[in-house]
Amino acid sequence: MEGSVFTPCLEGMKHVKSEHGEMLSKPFLDLCKTILPVLDKFGPAMTLVKSDIGGNISRLEKNYLSDPDKYKYLYTFVQGEIESKTAKGSSSCTNGLLWLTRAMDFLVELFRNLVAHQDWSMSQACGDSYQKTLKKWHGWLASSSFSMALKLAPDRKKFIDVISGTGDIYTDMARFCSEFGPLLQYNHKFLASVRMDDMKAS
Repeated sequence: MEGSVFTPCLEGMKHVKSEHGEMLSKPFLDLCKTILPVLDKFGPAMTLVKSDIGGNISRLEKNYLSDPDKYKYLYTFVQGEIESKTAKGSSSCTNGLLWLTRAMDFLVELFRNLVAHQDWSMSQACGDSYQKTLKKWHGWLASSSFSMALKLAPDRKKFIDVISGTGDIYTDMARFCSEFGPLLQYNHKFLASVRMDDMKAS
């Protein structure tokens, strides 16, 4: 593998915003897709996260493809749904974008932990990230199934070996966190501005 498993993500981040600094739908969704192969390397521990992310990407992508010109910018989905008063529905694109962003927050925090605490086990790094990001939005059911899944986290050393490729994995991970984190914050800021950043899982 040329570079590390993060190389496509780092490449994709360069194209996510327009020259005027607006988030573009297709490049953002494509960027999120480049993270799915990273999740595969976790094995069963990330099955839930992966299907959640995949489902939200598909939902947004389906709408984007229905009218690529109309939905060129990522926040157009949300603005349209707010106008039609459908933004809070569980199958809305607004909900999809919110949960996609939250799942990515979890992953950024996880990789940040792996870089910062090289003595932590994988399940320790996952558990801490979950506490800091997704836990407060999850109900009891989601929370317990998530905690169960994280018990299946792979051995840290094996995982790092698998994702390293020919790249400097810790440098790539740190870059992923420092460049992707602000993009996610940008989404949160927008969602908060339209009062859509605090929906919880049922």
